[in-house]
Amino acid sequence: SPQQLGEVLFEKLSLPFMKKTKKRTGYSTDVDVLTELASRHEMPALILRHRTLSKLKSTYADALIEMMNPETERVHTSYNQTVTATGRLSSSNPNLQNIPIKTDEGKEIRSAFIPQKEWHLLSADYSQIELRILAHCSDDEILIKAFSEDEDIHMRTATEVFQVFPEFITPELRRQAKIINFSIIYGMGAFSLSKELGISQKMAQTYIDNYFARYKGVKAFIDRTKKEAFENKKSATLLGRIRLLTDIDSSNKIVRAAAERIAVNTPIQGTAADLIKVAMINIDRAIDERGLKTAMLLSVHDELVFEVPPDELDAVSQLVKDIMEGVWNLKVPLKVNISSGRNWAEAH
Repeated sequence: SPQQLGEVLFEKLSLPFMKKTKKRTGYSTDVDVLTELASRHEMPALILRHRTLSKLKSTYADALIEMMNPETERVHTSYNQTVTATGRLSSSNPNLQNIPIKTDEGKEIRSAFIPQKEWHLLSADYSQIELRILAHCSDDEILIKAFSEDEDIHMRTATEVFQVFPEFITPELRRQAKIINFSIIYGMGAFSLSKELGISQKMAQTYIDNYFARYKGVKAFIDRTKKEAFENKKSATLLGRIRLLTDIDSSNKIVRAAAERIAVNTPIQGTAADLIKVAMINIDRAIDERGLKTAMLLSVHDELVFEVPPDELDAVSQLVKDIMEGVWNLKVPLKVNISSGRNWAEAH
């Protein structure tokens, strides 16, 4: 139990005590605490590993077999239109959007998802759609130039923030720049960024300051969006979907800051959610008009998954790419990565 685990970690092994449980009745052994302790002892790392595998086993390996429809011999997820505040579709019973994609175990589970015999699974994935929408909304010259010339945006940010030439950018610096890019979208401050990168708050603040010093359009967009949200008590996507922000003028700093983050994030993440839905509608219509056998199966964040017969693979790949990339007229091109395979892991 968590209580027993706390006793082992903090009393028997004498690891440094981090924080108490929410009810303050015992030691907290949540993921943040264990991650922090993993660098000091092997046991917290093993516990994290065990939790990950246990969740994968119970949520997918065991549960998916039970969820198979006896008539179709398939798993049928349910999509919910109004669960997420951002407007994205959410998946339930089973949730097929949370299968880890970067781990070997996640890939193993994805490889169990197969199309009907001889057919292919096709994946169409928007590349960095939120950063492209940020470039459009902010009208930032550097971002627009980078995307228009198909630069590696994380490499570009690394050169701007760390102030080094491209040839000196290591994979680790690029990884940090990627985190910084997305931290800006989600309104992450120096404290959260320092934890994410494992650096001091002072250094994290320096990175944020360097970012805004170079990407002046992004800073202006964030300031403008917060001001408009404060005045109008709402924020909106590019397509006009509104999110009310009644707490934007709260006297509570934490509540107000959360509302400000939502105000900035809504035109970005909310627009990405809108665009993929419009693309789904347009693709469905095009498949129907052409009398194709292809079926659209899944929507997973910025990815659409299709089941395609062999003779339609080339045509559908091009059709889906054209429709998704042309779904909206932004100041920078939308880019879609297309791949296919005999299972979902191969197709990703």
